[in-house]
Amino acid sequence: MISSYVGENKEFERQYLAGELEVELVPQGTLAEKCRAGGAGIPAFYTPTGVGTQIEDGGFPIKIGADGTTAIGSKPRERRNYNGKDYILEESLTGEFSLIKGWRADESGNVQFRMAARNFNPPMATAGKTCIVEVEEIVPTGSLDPENIHLPSVYVDRIIKGENYEKPIEFRMIHTPGQPVVIPGKGDALIGRERMVRRAAKEITNGMYVNLGIGIPTLVSNFLEPGVEVSLQSENGILGLGRFPTEDEIDADLINAGKQSVTLATGGSYFGSETSFAMIRGGHMDVSILGGLQISSEGDLANWIIPGKMVKGMGGAMDLVSGARKVIITMEHTAKGNHKFLDSCSLPLTGKHVVDMAITDMAVFEWDKDTRAMTLKEVAPGVTPEDIKNNTGSNYTVSPDLCEMKF
Repeated sequence: MISSYVGENKEFERQYLAGELEVELVPQGTLAEKCRAGGAGIPAFYTPTGVGTQIEDGGFPIKIGADGTTAIGSKPRERRNYNGKDYILEESLTGEFSLIKGWRADESGNVQFRMAARNFNPPMATAGKTCIVEVEEIVPTGSLDPENIHLPSVYVDRIIKGENYEKPIEFRMIHTPGQPVVIPGKGDALIGRERMVRRAAKEITNGMYVNLGIGIPTLVSNFLEPGVEVSLQSENGILGLGRFPTEDEIDADLINAGKQSVTLATGGSYFGSETSFAMIRGGHMDVSILGGLQISSEGDLANWIIPGKMVKGMGGAMDLVSGARKVIITMEHTAKGNHKFLDSCSLPLTGKHVVDMAITDMAVFEWDKDTRAMTLKEVAPGVTPEDIKNNTGSNYTVSPDLCEMKF
């Protein structure tokens, strides 16, 4: 398997950890570009995603041996510097077959996708030697608007009309007018998470293009200052995410990267995953807010795997931390009393020197972009600098303007 994010698939995780399945985990934007480039006849390309991580270094377990050691490791990548920035070389990806799900096709093989269901389908279609597209409807040639054909017939070898479609929604999120946004958790955990969400919302200003990671970060848009309007982006191909839908608005073809039902805001747009990650990789996102497992004193981030225990894949996280203009991490300050801020991360890195700000239930830290110095800027109500010192395992300086967390 060459995969990016396997989510909650416990059987997949079990087979990999038991050494029954060979798995190469690839950043999601890199996977999209591997397929796009493969279909375009480009054998390899340089990308900033994964620089300074085990993607570059190689040796990450593709197959785990019976004794728990690495039986097959990933290959290291070549690094080059262009215009003062480091990039690594990734080879393109093609397949014998592309199995694609479309919405409508004409009898010539032109295909349309619906809403956010385009995602990886077009680049995957181009990368297969034989492309088979299953659609919900086949119409006569000439019936589709030429300006709205998403996959031209030259890439399509076979069309199948499916029957009796079921489109389950993994996380059916419903908006009830007049009801407040629910933050998960109870007691101190709930208080801490609300602090993080409200404080992170202060970093978003009018007109920004913003990507919000899965989990707590997705709630940030509900706490923006009055009058602040932003364009929210989702890696599966949406710019202009709206609120959760009402029961009447819910649509299985309109979900975000976290598999939640959503709506599209006025002025929003749909596109493929390869375009979505081009926006991210190209530096067009003003802010990205993600969760974290560990952060180092120089702003290295680890947030995608716990070897031997949790195997979900990095998804789009490596792309987001290497491409967004400002990276904000929201996470609990400690994990069951263990430090999450360390001088060096003990978990595999998502990105090196990428964190600009960390907001926890206890404090706000910032990193200087040039020196990578870590500075304590704010403490939560009722929290003292001594509390922060006792619960932080990394070196940092205290701002002379240290203040209480701003909401």
